[in-house]
Amino acid sequence: MISKILFLCTGNYYRSRFSEYLFNALAEEKELNWRADSRGLALERGVFNIGAISLIASLSLKQRGINLPENLRSPQSLQEEDLKQSDRIIAVDESEHRPLMAERFPPWENTIEYWSVHDIDRTPPHSALDSLEKQIHHLIEGL
Repeated sequence: MISKILFLCTGNYYRSRFSEYLFNALAEEKELNWRADSRGLALERGVFNIGAISLIASLSLKQRGINLPENLRSPQSLQEEDLKQSDRIIAVDESEHRPLMAERFPPWENTIEYWSVHDIDRTPPHSALDSLEKQIHHLIEGL
């Protein structure tokens, strides 16, 4: 049976998508029975997001030897069903995402894990993605 991890960010465009694809590549490489998916908590805030995934995220994945499928899905909003179907849930930035969880999914606010990887308005992309990569490696070591 495959366990599911769910990565959350604001727009499901940059940090959570990078995390999803990196995690899946590493989990497959290590033959783990885990697969990741990702969702966004506030897609309406990403009015300038163009395409299915951030160019920064896709280029960073490619630099790490991870090729994305040609038909990428568009960013998706978190639904309660996504939470119920996940074995582990990680929001990538507690300061940004805990308030959104409290507002939109109050029963779940204290049941998920929070990291501290900020968006590009607070952290340069290479630093944020390097931090996510380290967190994901640590996560995989613990599975």
